[in-house]
Amino acid sequence: MSTAIVTGQPVPGSPLEGDLRALGFDVRLAPDAADARAALATVPGDQRVAVVDAGFVGHVHALRLGLTDPRFAASAVPGAVTVQPTARQALNRAVAENGVAPDAVAKSLEAAGTDVHRPVLGELVAAVPHDPQARNEARQRVAAVDDEAIRLRTAVKARDGFFTTYCISPYSRYIARWCARRGLTPNQVTTASLLTALVAAGCAATGTRPGFVAAGLLLLFSFVLDCTDGQLARYSLQYSTLGAWLDATFDRAKEYAYYAGLALGAANATGDDVWALALGAMVLQTCRHVVDFSFNEANHDADANTSPTAALSDKLDSVGWTVWVRRMIVLPIGERWALIAIFTALTTPRITFWVLLVGCALAACYTTAGRVLRSLTRKARRTDRAAAALAELADSGPLAQAIARVGKSAAAPVVAALGGAAVVAVSAFTDFGSAWPVLAAAVYCVTSGLAVARPLKGALDWLVPPIFRASEYLTVLVLAARADVNGALPAAFGLVAAVAYHHYDTVYRIRGDAGAPPHWLVRAIGGHEGRTLVVTAVAATLTSTDFTVALTALAVLVALVVLAESIRFWVSAGAPAVHDEGEPA
Repeated sequence: MSTAIVTGQPVPGSPLEGDLRALGFDVRLAPDAADARAALATVPGDQRVAVVDAGFVGHVHALRLGLTDPRFAASAVPGAVTVQPTARQALNRAVAENGVAPDAVAKSLEAAGTDVHRPVLGELVAAVPHDPQARNEARQRVAAVDDEAIRLRTAVKARDGFFTTYCISPYSRYIARWCARRGLTPNQVTTASLLTALVAAGCAATGTRPGFVAAGLLLLFSFVLDCTDGQLARYSLQYSTLGAWLDATFDRAKEYAYYAGLALGAANATGDDVWALALGAMVLQTCRHVVDFSFNEANHDADANTSPTAALSDKLDSVGWTVWVRRMIVLPIGERWALIAIFTALTTPRITFWVLLVGCALAACYTTAGRVLRSLTRKARRTDRAAAALAELADSGPLAQAIARVGKSAAAPVVAALGGAAVVAVSAFTDFGSAWPVLAAAVYCVTSGLAVARPLKGALDWLVPPIFRASEYLTVLVLAARADVNGALPAAFGLVAAVAYHHYDTVYRIRGDAGAPPHWLVRAIGGHEGRTLVVTAVAATLTSTDFTVALTALAVLVALVVLAESIRFWVSAGAPAVHDEGEPA
């Protein structure tokens, strides 16, 4: 429930009251300041409240942007200000000190330390004219601009991939409007996208050509719905905590379930075992994202955040065609899913995975090389917050943390890479059941602790989390491949999927300024170094068949623990009300 207090004398013929009611506000008229204060005092403390000047002239979408966005404790446009329950006391103080004029209230809130969101209106009109001529001119500007067209246009992300921009968004925005007018929510569309992708994975699992064709078409339709849910959220400002969780995790669930469907389809069609390729694709894609997340967290609030490489990138952005080429090179989700869908329909799962692996590898080399160059050529001073975020992304368990307390390291990425390379290489080039991978994993635990022994503020320290991800995931992959028994690679696929979910969950909590998962969760699932040690120890002590069973049990255990905590967090009132604006790649 929301209440709008309209202050001042009503203007004859003004649509303001109707516009506010259309936005879901209970409107209370307050001709003078005393009436406004009295009305404000009667609004329950658990409601959103808005103070709007009766002389307001503007588009209804300007009011919608300024008064209904759930992500901000306080928000304002010229002539209107609103606060959520968390900022009610600040509003009461502002009104007591500065009166009920909305613009003065907004300035007072900011002066007292409350962040007031002021949406960019662009062509939209929001004003409080002080004479009849100015009012007529403002009304003419309102009539000259189609706010519904702007609302549709801004429902689409300003920065997106070529395929999404030119092949999906031109019509998906209208699907979003259709959904909004029928009362559908972004969460419902997100769920429909997931279900469609799961059906696509089921079709791929049949191993038949009609099944592969249907799978490709359904995967593309799932992506259309995936675009629609975000556009619907922006179109109707329906941002929610649950929506943040669903949108952040379902993309991964859809893509990785589809990989599994392709692997099953290959086995059903010709007996071709491509589980190693499916798992490799998942590892590569997850590590690409961790590179993106780590680099952004390390640099988004860094001082002196410039470099010659960044300057060159800015120059290239001024040449229109290079923007699209560079966005396509990184193989973002639209291009990636289109590639997967087309090759699924026309070729075999093995070819699809090889094309995907090559494309993602080239994209990873391009983006990582550019970020390394930027890091080496910029003189950025990274903040304590950035270092803390990287430490949380590292996912260090009790073993690494104990070593970090007594050790010192001067080259975190080098130490992390040496330890990770050692455990992966030893696991790959020794016989299954050998004790050497366990020893290498013990060394990895030591190097992991040394890598995080000091705050991660070095130029390339953002590489530490992705190095840890690659080390853990690849160790599981190569040990499952060396087991050479049916079921080992699918079990490894399940384990990596469960752990990757935990790492994505960590990322999106940090993005929402909600901090990392609780320490007990990281300790309970061992941290990256602890899980790596356990997997190598199990491989050394059990037969190939028992190793498969152990991997399956570990995958189920990790999945249950991390899902339970993730669901508890994202559906709680304390989770951030955000809507992810899409993955960087």
